[in-house]
Amino acid sequence: MKLCILFPGIGYHCDKPLLYYAGKLARSKGYEVKALKYSGFDTSVKDNEDKMRNAAKLALSQSKAQLAYIDLSVYEKIIFIGKSIGTAACLAYREDVRINAECVLLTPLLQTFEMPSDNCTAFHGTADQWAYTSALRTVCQQKNVPLCEYDEANHSLETGDVMTDLKYLRDVIEKIERLL
Repeated sequence: MKLCILFPGIGYHCDKPLLYYAGKLARSKGYEVKALKYSGFDTSVKDNEDKMRNAAKLALSQSKAQLAYIDLSVYEKIIFIGKSIGTAACLAYREDVRINAECVLLTPLLQTFEMPSDNCTAFHGTADQWAYTSALRTVCQQKNVPLCEYDEANHSLETGDVMTDLKYLRDVIEKIERLL
């Protein structure tokens, strides 16, 4: 048995393209998919480290509550796919339960890398207003995390040009397919 857990962002739920198609792909590959839901976030967290840390703690707490009934030991392969604050939650959860899950980090925040980040792959838009490219490149290089970059893409890995956005989405999903 295989398990894929989707860790959403503050405003980026599991029904939005990156997580929706990642989950759909995982199901098609025989994974049981658990899509988490978060609520109660302070929406003014951007550029405020204390609020961001509190949001990450809230995401972790809600993740633990939703996953408390799952026996992770019965799965032969587990992959976590996180988006934004969900990237911090998935790494913290992985550390907390001491499970060897591979992690896909969709538009990670710098705070994400305060946790061990082995066996991870990161995806980032160079126009991401929540994580600066130069800082993310540095931390990914230091932590030995492969970083897939998308030119002029924002925190949703979108540029405003539909055809470019679809091309980027396809590329992300194809890379996730190789990880599954």
